[in-house]
Amino acid sequence: MTDTTLVAVNGTLMRGLELNVNMLKVGGVFVREDYTDAHYRIWSINNKHPGMVRVSEGGTSVALEVWELPMASFAALLLSEPAGLCIGKVKLADGSEMLGVLAEPWLTEGQKEITEMGSWRKYTGHFHIA
Repeated sequence: MTDTTLVAVNGTLMRGLELNVNMLKVGGVFVREDYTDAHYRIWSINNKHPGMVRVSEGGTSVALEVWELPMASFAALLLSEPAGLCIGKVKLADGSEMLGVLAEPWLTEGQKEITEMGSWRKYTGHFHIA
């Protein structure tokens, strides 16, 4: 069993954004930028963070970051996430799968869909990476 795992994040845990400190506190190491396959929809949850859900049709490719995280810290990271966000398998553009942050469907009800933007950074205008 490995001591680390890769985790795909698509919102405020990304570099330079407000909850990135939570990723760094648990020993997360940035690996690369990537994209999901074209089967995801994304919503702005109260303009605080995104919620991404996999769909069978009507989706797009969503920009994300891949981080390496110590297995011993995985639960601490998940517990620091807002309610309604969870860990599931995310399918990347190259067809591979990894753990990633997804939204429970109830979280997106009544929220602003931003699927056409394809990116939390694009929606918020936070392109600067610290």
